[in-house]
Amino acid sequence: MLFDSSLRRDLSRTFGATLVVILTIVLTMMVIRFLGQAALGRVSPQDVALLLGYYALGHLPTMLSLSLFIAVVATLSRMYRDSEMVIWFASGVGLSRFVRPVLRVSWPVLLVVALLALFVWPWVNKHSTEMRERFEQRSDLSRVAPGQFQTSRDGQRVFFIERASEDGRDGRNVFILSKQGERESVTSARSGRIVNTPEANYLVLDRGQRNEQNLKTEEKTVSRFENYRVLAGERALSSVDNLPPKARRTIELLRGPEPRAQGELTWRLGLTLGAANLLLLAIGLSSTQPRRASNWNLLFALLAFVVYFNLINLSQAWVASSKMGMGFALTLTHGGAFVLALALLWWRDHGTNLALLPRLRAARKAAA
Repeated sequence: MLFDSSLRRDLSRTFGATLVVILTIVLTMMVIRFLGQAALGRVSPQDVALLLGYYALGHLPTMLSLSLFIAVVATLSRMYRDSEMVIWFASGVGLSRFVRPVLRVSWPVLLVVALLALFVWPWVNKHSTEMRERFEQRSDLSRVAPGQFQTSRDGQRVFFIERASEDGRDGRNVFILSKQGERESVTSARSGRIVNTPEANYLVLDRGQRNEQNLKTEEKTVSRFENYRVLAGERALSSVDNLPPKARRTIELLRGPEPRAQGELTWRLGLTLGAANLLLLAIGLSSTQPRRASNWNLLFALLAFVVYFNLINLSQAWVASSKMGMGFALTLTHGGAFVLALALLWWRDHGTNLALLPRLRAARKAAA
């Protein structure tokens, strides 16, 4: 009872501190990234906080798995350095006995990882994708700041406008420089307004002129107009069928036989299975020499974490490219990791005795 309670208390404390540190580092990096994208006009500045929340929620399973893995390795390594493990081993408690209290502390975290990977991950990706598409597919007129030249989304037009209405749908003194192939045109108008249709958004110009030049033949044409309509942005938001696999619900991926859907499902299931296997690996990788003042075991454990999660991503790519089936990929990746973790635990419990057997036999022969 004392063994279980003390181990669970140390694990819980270390896990909480590790999660706070990792979450702080990741969020700080993503704040800098999203602010840079907002400065470049790739995301809306008003959506930075919401995108940050989506990102944190979507990648929380990975952060939880890493925090739990580091907590187990750090806690057991401390017990090795403080010679607590020697006391427990001398009392008849093997390293495999640590699996039960570790799982008692970790099963709520594993359940949260599974729920986040299977249900929250697609919801987050769907909403973040829709948010980015709404920003990218807004009309070119809405991209323009009053009194500033701005390039259109496709890079073929340059706008200048003095906005006249609060909603940004009407403007005055409109200037458009457009280049399509070998033709370059300059269009100016006293006023303009946005007209929305089910297919696209159009900029309707009133009372202006258009100067067009053929860059190859140097031919120029000048025309005046009372009304002129310019395409200002297509309305092509992704439908449910066009959503990427990472934005689809898990039940839809189960129904979809296409390789990309199976690959995404392999990755989601792999997060849950990987988090469980990492616990067993952490128990075996935490062994260290008490007299050695180094943290090589922690470095090796982090390397094992990186390799394992890269294998999860590789299994997703293999299934998505039809190089192997989902069942075989899950069995090969996670079944192999499970067998390796059990073998490592067995070696930590019985490897020392096996290593001493030749010496004992030699000693017996010498005594005989």
